[in-house]
Amino acid sequence: MREPARPSPTAAHAGSASRAPLTFDRGHTDDLMTFLAASPSPYHAVATAAERLEKAGFKQVAETDAWEGTSGGKYVLRGGAIVAWYVPEGAAPHTPFRIVGAHTDSPNLRVKPLPDTGAHGWRQVAVEIYGGPLLNSWLDRDLGLAGRLTLRDGSTRLVNVDRPLLRVPQLAIHLDRSVTADGLKLDKQRHLQPVWGLGHDVRDGDLIAFLEETAGLPAGEVTGWDLMTHSVEKPAYLGRDRELLAGPRMDNLLSVHAGTAALTSVASGASHPASIPVLAAFDHEENGSQSDTGADGPLLGNVLERSVFARGGSYEDRARAFAGTVCLSSDTGHAVHPNYAERHDPTHHPRVNGGPILKVNVNNRYATDGSGRAEFAAACEQAGVPFQSFVSNNSMPCGTTIGPITAARHGIKTVDIGVAILSMHSARELCGADDPFLLANALTAFLER
Repeated sequence: MREPARPSPTAAHAGSASRAPLTFDRGHTDDLMTFLAASPSPYHAVATAAERLEKAGFKQVAETDAWEGTSGGKYVLRGGAIVAWYVPEGAAPHTPFRIVGAHTDSPNLRVKPLPDTGAHGWRQVAVEIYGGPLLNSWLDRDLGLAGRLTLRDGSTRLVNVDRPLLRVPQLAIHLDRSVTADGLKLDKQRHLQPVWGLGHDVRDGDLIAFLEETAGLPAGEVTGWDLMTHSVEKPAYLGRDRELLAGPRMDNLLSVHAGTAALTSVASGASHPASIPVLAAFDHEENGSQSDTGADGPLLGNVLERSVFARGGSYEDRARAFAGTVCLSSDTGHAVHPNYAERHDPTHHPRVNGGPILKVNVNNRYATDGSGRAEFAAACEQAGVPFQSFVSNNSMPCGTTIGPITAARHGIKTVDIGVAILSMHSARELCGADDPFLLANALTAFLER
């Protein structure tokens, strides 16, 4: 059993049947908090993951270059997505892959093409709703602004205003007495536009000019942008015994962080995995995955195929490699809610700090089947990690993930798993402080098998 050099899962050697129960420390969760704070947008998340991969010896390869069939760690960046893989020494072209899949995006408020607006002496920023956020969680919260600026020459620059800049003010109860009887009702167009200053004259270009100055760019240099709001409140331990973790974007940066830690742990280990371990973190899962950086796009398939062909493989080798490939689609799921237990399946109540969850839906909203369950169970046994099962209440609609998309698009056996949380899609979510560590260890064992 080896000890990793940085906060990451402590993994067993490939091929071992099981190991003693894990000794918990909060190093991994502390590191997750750092990762969350550094990643207010998908573009920042992949940059943060890439920096960690570089420190572990991985090298970026450009999609426009010819690829060499050398061993070692490599990664591709495209927008808010990253695919990284480690080729063991002597890996044959038909060597199968073991993939950890995740997504980098989270529901939030995103800046419109004409962002400068306002009324009645207030300056506001025009925003559009991205994904399915819990809208009430964005009210009366100090918000920063982050994302990607595109410059005249086509290059991009990350920007992060990580201080209170914006706020969506809620209407005072004195002006809406019905809220106590009928509940809060928000119009997505009229009620979610944040304020960011005072002034009677709305001046086009104000917001982008402010961001150019913030990023140290000349005036008029920015010609395109992908910008989004984020809560500036930092992740924090919660509870009497600090056994809970509250923070933003855990759906699904918790899995991106765990997958990055697992891949770097395997790549730096003494053992040589029999498969090629891969991390695939996609953008746009929250709105259907249909983009060039989403799970329903060609990115993962292109990378895997090019890896096979770069090592001298044929189409036959590609088919053999894909036939033996397994993907764990890791995304957060629902822990049993103490105030709404009737919304859950009565015999499946995943608990926080109970280990990762195995997601099952017979209508293929999740990709798990019986053989996939056995695959995940074996990885958890090898890692000494407990796991739980999750199914939706039959009377409730079931969500979905990148899992079924990955399985159908690439013909790859896929298993849906994750960490159970509360307040999913809130600006600030809640999980058990031990579960990220348990997930990372399970992922490491899976990649090593």
